[in-house]
Amino acid sequence: MALASSFPPSSLPALPHSPRSLHLVSSQVSFPSPRKPAGTDGLSVAPSPLPDEAALRWRTRVSFFQPFIKKKGKSREALKDELFEAIAPLDRGAEASPEDQERVDQIARELEAVNSVKEPLKSDLLNGKWELLYTTSRSILQTQRPKFLRPNGKIYQAINVDTLRAQNMETWPYFNQVTANLVPLNARRVAVRFDTFKIFGLIPIKAPGRGRGELEITYLDEEIRISRGDKGNLFILKMVDPTYRVPV
Repeated sequence: MALASSFPPSSLPALPHSPRSLHLVSSQVSFPSPRKPAGTDGLSVAPSPLPDEAALRWRTRVSFFQPFIKKKGKSREALKDELFEAIAPLDRGAEASPEDQERVDQIARELEAVNSVKEPLKSDLLNGKWELLYTTSRSILQTQRPKFLRPNGKIYQAINVDTLRAQNMETWPYFNQVTANLVPLNARRVAVRFDTFKIFGLIPIKAPGRGRGELEITYLDEEIRISRGDKGNLFILKMVDPTYRVPV
């Protein structure tokens, strides 16, 4: 959290970079000429420049206060807008360059730092159907395939907090689905145990024993959810239907 300074930065005078430059600047400043006393032949005395020692003392005093002057952090809404703007052109992450990934991750971390839901697995905000907006998971994006063979429609994930069930759903062109049990490890982290796949949304196949992983919910509100997997992948989802429930 940003600390408020005891005085605004704008109240500090702008200083040159060295005592010598301060001497040069002050020597160029014009002052109103005093009334000419008699017997001076019209000569006026120029003001004395600030001594180098005094300038050094002033700069030292200003430098001491700099660490206490903090800029106010961005609001939660501003960070969310920035995140949506960053991921919008990235095709859920399939078109993200390493620089894009770094930028999205940085914004996500700033948002995670202001997360107010400390125990998401106990929150009703988690219930419902979420649309996947961005991920770094290659297995989900299928980036090794030609673009026309990748999942091109929307991808959803639904979670039921009360039954600890989850469901992943692809749309066009494959309509694949998978359901899983969630085993809480703490108030924000779960082990995921996949149980059934449905090919084309119709043909059920029992999930293999290796179909498991872990997921940590690092940010949650009524609109957006950020999660991180045990393989280091980032997932950003947006709520689309809070009334949806995973079939038993």
